[in-house]
Amino acid sequence: MAKAGGCMFRIGYFFYTRTRVGYYYHQRDIAKAKEKLKDCGGHHSNLTPFDYGDLQIVPIPMLLDNYAYLVTDRRTNTSVVIDPGHAEPVQVYLSGRNIMPDAVLVTHKHWDHSGGNKEMRQHYPNIRVYGSGSDHVHDITHPLQAGETLEFGGLKFNTMITPGHTTGHMVYILDGSPYGVGDSIFSGDLLFLAGCGRMFEGTAETMLHSLDQIYSLPNDTLIWPGHEYARENLEFSCHLEPENQTAKEKLKWVKSQREKRFCTCPSIVQEEKQYNPFLRTREESMPRVLGIVKDGIFATADDATRARMLCEIRERKDQLNYKL
Repeated sequence: MAKAGGCMFRIGYFFYTRTRVGYYYHQRDIAKAKEKLKDCGGHHSNLTPFDYGDLQIVPIPMLLDNYAYLVTDRRTNTSVVIDPGHAEPVQVYLSGRNIMPDAVLVTHKHWDHSGGNKEMRQHYPNIRVYGSGSDHVHDITHPLQAGETLEFGGLKFNTMITPGHTTGHMVYILDGSPYGVGDSIFSGDLLFLAGCGRMFEGTAETMLHSLDQIYSLPNDTLIWPGHEYARENLEFSCHLEPENQTAKEKLKWVKSQREKRFCTCPSIVQEEKQYNPFLRTREESMPRVLGIVKDGIFATADDATRARMLCEIRERKDQLNYKL
């Protein structure tokens, strides 16, 4: 696909996201990923369950760098799958443990997050598939709006619309209080460890507002992103802010994790504020780092300037390491 922003990209993007043509290309991507990762068992990362009392969250690796998530309340034997871009690895994991999922939650329409919806519905005929009603997500059964609450056994999710990557991108916030842990946000392609998604369908101002919603969450909120981009993102963070010791230490840890093919999630909101440049536009130092000048002096971080900074950060990141 052409690089984002051009006319050819916009045409291709429409057909990719809004028609089954995109599903065809998605299946090709699945086949390519299987071939590339065949010596690693077909997975980019090892399966690592995370236990928080009666809550278990399992990142399920798929494609080249995607994660789906299985969220289970073990008191009620209730399970929810999030973003099954490829149904097969999810179904293999579920069947191997005799788990019958109650629902699927989808963050946005891109096939690497929603491409398994149809197969999940075929394999589990009674399953409910939820997604943003304003994002044209394929094969959902229950369209959602912002501010809705979903309850499955002991699992309680709140929905939040976070446009920017796509028009109706939605994140799901799991209430962690019944398990004695902070809330969990399943951020799709809004926020990654030390990064954020590309602004395919929104302005910098729109994305800034969505990121500000994440910034305002409690500091102990766990972040479960849609992709394993941590190493590339932190390398950029250290390139942009070479004196950021927190970013350097996190990058060292991430490199160690990836050498063993361990996943790098979750991070927490408090950490992201320290090393994620897309969440650091409030910092007084950032205009100086980026050389953003207004009336001959380094600009103050009002919202207009912060949106400008967001664009500049994205442009610099693309120059260093372009990823869709």
